[in-house]
Amino acid sequence: MKRNKPKYKQIIDAAVIVIAENGYHQAQVSKIAKQAGVADGTIYLYFKNKEDILISLFREKMGYFVEKNEEVIAGKSTAAEKLLVMIENHCRILSEDSHLAIVTQLELRQSNKEIRLKINEVLKGYLHLVDQILYYGIETNEFDPDLDVRLTRQMIFGTLDEMVTTWVMNDQKYDLVAQSSAIHQLLINGCGGKR
Repeated sequence: MKRNKPKYKQIIDAAVIVIAENGYHQAQVSKIAKQAGVADGTIYLYFKNKEDILISLFREKMGYFVEKNEEVIAGKSTAAEKLLVMIENHCRILSEDSHLAIVTQLELRQSNKEIRLKINEVLKGYLHLVDQILYYGIETNEFDPDLDVRLTRQMIFGTLDEMVTTWVMNDQKYDLVAQSSAIHQLLINGCGGKR
């Protein structure tokens, strides 16, 4: 499997930097190859084209994102705690990798419709995680039993997404993770959660 080959990860990590620094449209495959320290042709052993690199990059990073969130959530007993660690983790992962934050918040949105559809497909794993927390909160009577899970999931993801985008647009001048508690409180109130 190509994903387990060391150069695959090298190319993905290089692509994050090159796309963040140059923008997706200006990020030539040759620049990515140079950043990864591989020959241009090597990239085509792993990826069909630049579009494939972008989608694979998102799939890899989002997979890691979901995995890390599942780990931290598993150790918490209430839906409110699960939601808080998910928010903190979301903010922490992106604040620790500013290049990745630029790519996910800005560059992915400028891609064509076909890429966005593939990206939405990848996002489903993350959104499923949010759903699990919401259903758990309803089950344990922490959240309003009439909660509209689909709408609430959009509210949670949309809030986190906008918080990170604003942070990126402000040149990451403030502590994103420090915002977690306030975001959490607003979202818990929106879920009809008990204080």
